[in-house]
Order: sequence, then structure tokens, then C-alpha cells
Amino acid sequence: MDPVSPVLTPDGTLPRAGRTEWVGLTVLALACLVYAMDMTVLHLAVPMISAELHPSSAQLLWVIDIYGFMVAGLLITMGTLGDRIGRRRILLFGAALFAVVSVVAAFATSTEVLIACRALLGIAGATVAPSTLSLIFNMFRDARQRSIAVGVWVGAYSTGGAVGPIFGGVLLEHFWWGSVFLLAVPVMVLLLVLGPRVLPEFRDPEAGRLDPLSAALCVATMIAVVFGMKAIAQDGLGLGPVLALAGGALLAVVFTRRQLRSSDPMLDLRLFRLPTFRTALVINMIGVFVAFGYFLFVAQYFQLVLGMSPLATGLVMAPSGLGFLIGSQLTPRVMPLVRPAYLIGGGLALTGVGLLMMTQLSASDGYGLALAASVVCSLGLAPVFGITTEMIVGSAPPEQAGAASGVSETGAELGGALGISILGSVSIAIYRGDLATTLPAGLSDDDVHSVRDTLGAAARVASELPGDLGDAVLGAARTAYLHGVHITAAIAGIASLVIAVVALRQLWNVPVLDTGEQASDHDD
Repeated sequence: MDPVSPVLTPDGTLPRAGRTEWVGLTVLALACLVYAMDMTVLHLAVPMISAELHPSSAQLLWVIDIYGFMVAGLLITMGTLGDRIGRRRILLFGAALFAVVSVVAAFATSTEVLIACRALLGIAGATVAPSTLSLIFNMFRDARQRSIAVGVWVGAYSTGGAVGPIFGGVLLEHFWWGSVFLLAVPVMVLLLVLGPRVLPEFRDPEAGRLDPLSAALCVATMIAVVFGMKAIAQDGLGLGPVLALAGGALLAVVFTRRQLRSSDPMLDLRLFRLPTFRTALVINMIGVFVAFGYFLFVAQYFQLVLGMSPLATGLVMAPSGLGFLIGSQLTPRVMPLVRPAYLIGGGLALTGVGLLMMTQLSASDGYGLALAASVVCSLGLAPVFGITTEMIVGSAPPEQAGAASGVSETGAELGGALGISILGSVSIAIYRGDLATTLPAGLSDDDVHSVRDTLGAAARVASELPGDLGDAVLGAARTAYLHGVHITAAIAGIASLVIAVVALRQLWNVPVLDTGEQASDHDD
């Protein structure tokens, strides 16, 4: 018997988690919260980093993006590595690396050092998501307790995303830019102290040797694909991004063929033959696609259209994070009563309604509507993420929980990259197209180029122009940006409604998740 298989109690039921497991969950949730915060707080510090370290525009992009590139590239590798050497061991290694590198990053004296630190933080961060999720599935064998635990896990990410801008804004009001990196240190130290005491170790005793070439192919594939998507979102179609995507696709083919031919693959591609695994993964990716799109545009809407500060924006976006937290905690209570198809389909439909609400935002008095729409979207997406995550990992064999959770998180990274790429490209195209005909006369070529680049640049140019001309430029830029928001919100809303119908059709026969058994995938 596989040692991670549950031992039944005398009455034939699965064992229930006790105090140690719940304390362990709290520690894991804190680690996830910090991981999510670290993906958001840096954006607030960019102006201060630019002023002190003087990075080039390309270097600044690497400071921001390399963390996500490394996380996306290493999630599957770290999940599989955890299955082989131990999930607690890989998590504690990541926590130690995260704490040490965070301190170095906080006191970096050059852009090159900061970029290197961000890359190392990405490596460390890639251990968190798959390790914490696979540990949760082994710590909580009772289905209802596991649903609650997954809800806490999802809630930790949403809370981190919500409070990150708030904490970051407070620190930047009083300290230097590097202070945002120190937020992670005490939590990671706590994980290192309590982890060995409250977290059990799990590994696959029959795991074969590590395959460095497969790991390198996986990392290279993900980095190339995510880089290409983000480059298209920023600069549009070009030779570089297209070559990156083509190279990523070619590497993916090589990786897939190597896994299929291997007697001991790093990633067992047979997981994708499981209907529930496959369907839940696609739905999860599209949910993240939608979430990244609307979070990106709402944050910029508050700051650049309504003129709110980063700290004020973080505060007004807190209700959205609270809505996500409430939704993720209510989901486990409803799951034993309602089929996944209804919860996922209903959540996506509600998200679609919230996104369509955003098509009515205005440049002057849309604060209340944007806030309400964000909360509606958060409430709708919360059950989608919680249930699909449980279905993805729960449908895999226990010894492959780490690999399955790595696939789940990688799918989420790809969904986010696609959301930013596709929706960002559409928004930029509309923004620039509108300004081609609506900008007032009297601007220099350099000013026109800057205004059409981003709304942030337009605000800077407008502040340097004479009163009426500056107001006209800013008004035209805000109107063009808002037009882009309306169109992209409509696209994301329609995508949510379509995938809601798909979820209802594809998951119709999946029973309520209260028996510890996911969909009957192993019949395939």
C-alpha cells in the first residue's frame, strides 16, 4: 500500500484532522499570503526604485517580470521534486531561500542585484504553491475538512493580493523602497520554526531519479511562453515575442515526447486523460484569465482615471479581497449540498454579470459602480477557484499530488499571462486607435508619442502643458482608456458566461464533493 494512502478508522471512515493539522494549515496559509503579497507590493515601489537605482526601461521590466517568469517555469518542476524528496523539505528550503533573499533585495544597491534577487525569489516562490496544496491534501483526508482547508488556502491568496497594496503603501509612506521586501521575512521564519513540528512529511517512495533535462525543458518552455505573452501585451505583435512563443511551443513538444517515452516521467501526462482533471484545469485557467484582466484594469482605473493614490486604491480595493475571502470560506459549506457544475457555472455567470457592470464605468463618478462590480466578480470567482483546485488535485493519485498541484498552479500562471496579454493588447489597441483622432492640436511629436504610449505617460505630459491644453489631453486619454476598459470587460464577461455554460455541460455528472471521491475518472 502506498504510505500516503489513508488508513481507515475502525468504523471504516477516513481519519479526521486534529489540532496539529489545523495549526499546520495556519502556517501554510500565512506562507501563501506572503507569496501573493510579494507579487503585488513591488508595483507600488517602482517609482522609488527608478529614482534611486536608475534602471533602464528594459531593466525595470525585468525587475517586475522575472519573478513571475521563474514561478511559472518552475511550478511543475518543484511539485514533482517535492513528490520525490519530500514536500515539507522542499517547502522549508523555499522558505529559507525566500527569507534570506528578501533581506538582500531590501538592501540592494544596484539594479542588477535586484534583478538577481527577484529571480531567486521566483525560484523560492515556486516551492510554495505546489508544496502547500499537496500537503493540505495529505493532511486533510476527510472530504469536508479538506474542502474547508482548500477554502482557507484560496482565501490566503486572495487576502494577500488584497492587503499587499495596503501594507506596501503604508511602508512606502514611511520607509525606503526595500522595506516592502521585508514583509515576508517574519512569516518565513515562523514557517521554518513551526513547520518541522506541525507539518508532516510526504513523498512518493517509488519515485525514480530526477531528470534534470526534463526539468530544464519545462522551465525553458514556460519562461518562453510567458515572456512571449507578456511582450505582446506590452508592445504588440513583433518578431521577438513571436519567436519566443514558437520556441516555447517547440520545447513543449520536445518535453511532451520525452515524458511519453520515459518509464519514469517527471510529469505523468496520463493525468490529462482524466476528464475531471482536464475540465477543471481549463475552467481554472479561464477563471484566472478573467481575474487578472479585471484586477489590472480596475486598479489602473482608480489611480489613473479617478486620480486616487496607490494607498487609497489599495484601501478601496480591500472590499473586493474581502468578498473573495468570504466566498472562499462559504464554498466548503455549500459544496456538500450543491453539485460542482451548479457552483462553478453559477460563480462564472455571476462573474460575467460583474464584468458587464464594468462596461458602464464613467470617467467622473464610477467609483461606487467599480467597487460593486469588483465585489460581485470576487464573490463569483471564489467558488470557481476553490472547487476546480480541489478537483484537479483530488482527481490525481495521492503519490502525484505534488505534480498535479504544480500543473494546477502552472495553468493559473498561464491563464494570468493570457489575460494580461490578450485583454491588455485589446485595451492598448483601442487606446492608441482612439487617440489617433481625438488628441488636440498643438502637441509635439514626442508628446504625442508619450501620450499614446500609456495613460500614466499621458498624465505626466498633461501636467506639463498649459492649463486648457493639458486638460484636453488628459480628458482625451482618460476617455480612450475607458473605452478600452469597456471593450475588454465585455470580452471577459462574455468569456465568463460562455465557460459557465461549458462547466454546466461538462461537469453535469460530477456528484457533490462530500464523500471523499471526486468524479469517477479512473474509468477511462
